Amino acid sequence: MKPFSIAGIQMKVSASHSNVEAMKLKLCILMNIYPWVDMVVFSELCAHGPLTYYAQELPGGNFEREMSAMAAKHGIWLLPGSVFEKRDGKIYNTASVIDPKGHVVTRYSKMFPFYPYEVGVTGGEEFCVFDVPDIGKFGVSICYDMWFPETTRTLAVMGADVILHPTLTGTIDREIELSISRASAAINQCYFFDINGLDDGGSGKSVVCGPDGRVIYQADGNEEMIPIEINVERVRRSRELGLLRLGQPLKSFRDHLGNFTIYEKGAQHPYLDSLGPLIKPTRLRELTELQIHQDQIEHVEAPITPGI
Repeated sequence: MKPFSIAGIQMKVSASHSNVEAMKLKLCILMNIYPWVDMVVFSELCAHGPLTYYAQELPGGNFEREMSAMAAKHGIWLLPGSVFEKRDGKIYNTASVIDPKGHVVTRYSKMFPFYPYEVGVTGGEEFCVFDVPDIGKFGVSICYDMWFPETTRTLAVMGADVILHPTLTGTIDREIELSISRASAAINQCYFFDINGLDDGGSGKSVVCGPDGRVIYQADGNEEMIPIEINVERVRRSRELGLLRLGQPLKSFRDHLGNFTIYEKGAQHPYLDSLGPLIKPTRLRELTELQIHQDQIEHVEAPITPGI
């Protein structure tokens, strides 16, 4: 096995000013302490926080140029979180993948913005898998993407041995996401690096899971550097012989492809349609009053049926 190490950086993120210089400092400190690290991952929207006001164009943005220079300086693979990207009159949540020479090898736009809260952000349409020579395939997903198992399963089917998952979660569902991280690693038999931020960038508790779904390391609620050496051969053995020499979910999925009729083009989904529009929840009393008002309107407008 050729050794390969990935470090997550869990750091404080501000929504009121740039965090780029802090990212560069954290990266330099990390590489001074752990010079053997090969790849570094920051959290979602780490550079400028969660406001679309700071959206920029890619390529061409200063942030991507500065991060490319840092990757080349330290000779590492770098996924510097994500930024809001202006493209074709829309805004996307986009992560760049930079190689050790400072070249951007690919970009991924978050497929599932956190609607109805991530207002004004358009979802991407393409999955992202890239090769690290002599090591393996790496996939990228962002935050809310992992709540849709189709996204991580697609990356695994495309061959991803490791899924890199920058996130920005500061809400009370973080504990649930930790379970999803473990499940994502287990059902796809891969490494899963879920790196969260702090303050305006999340509540921490970054987690790294192995291809058996077990937690390799879980951070707390403070700034941390998380250097982990991985063994991609563990992924391949799990997929060949079974998770813990038991279930072989990827093989079973392969053998039943085509049986999932919910994905057929033109399929009807009456239950999903019955759930109503994707809106931000409000007080139950307000919803009840709104429904009563709507019922009154419909009653007034309804045609009168003559009695017998």
